[in-house]
Amino acid sequence: MAVPRTALKKWEKVREFALGMPGAVEDFPWGETVAKVNKKVFVFLGVADGSYPMGVTVKLKDESAHAHALTCPGAEPAGYGLGKAGWVSIPLEQKGAPAAELLCDWVEESYRVIAPKRLIAELDGRD
Repeated sequence: MAVPRTALKKWEKVREFALGMPGAVEDFPWGETVAKVNKKVFVFLGVADGSYPMGVTVKLKDESAHAHALTCPGAEPAGYGLGKAGWVSIPLEQKGAPAAELLCDWVEESYRVIAPKRLIAELDGRD
């Protein structure tokens, strides 16, 4: 199945943004792309080969961001019990999917929830 170009561009932008965070590394557990900091996943990026619908999964502690993310078309609490901990899966292929900039904001929030304080301080020092 071909991945829509707009979804792929968003995915690439979000991946690049995530990997630009201090201490971020890319990993491929379970055959999907994730970004980790301090050996902990802060964003699930799924696969980009078209075998599954494209999407991102982030951990949102901020209630308004969490609620906003769940209003996106097709968004839902993440599976495997992760939704109970604030993880939200947001599809990229659906009409009305969030802009890459908003997705990057959510990735940054997820990073801030997971990353150690010293790396958050490094991120804050970039501004």
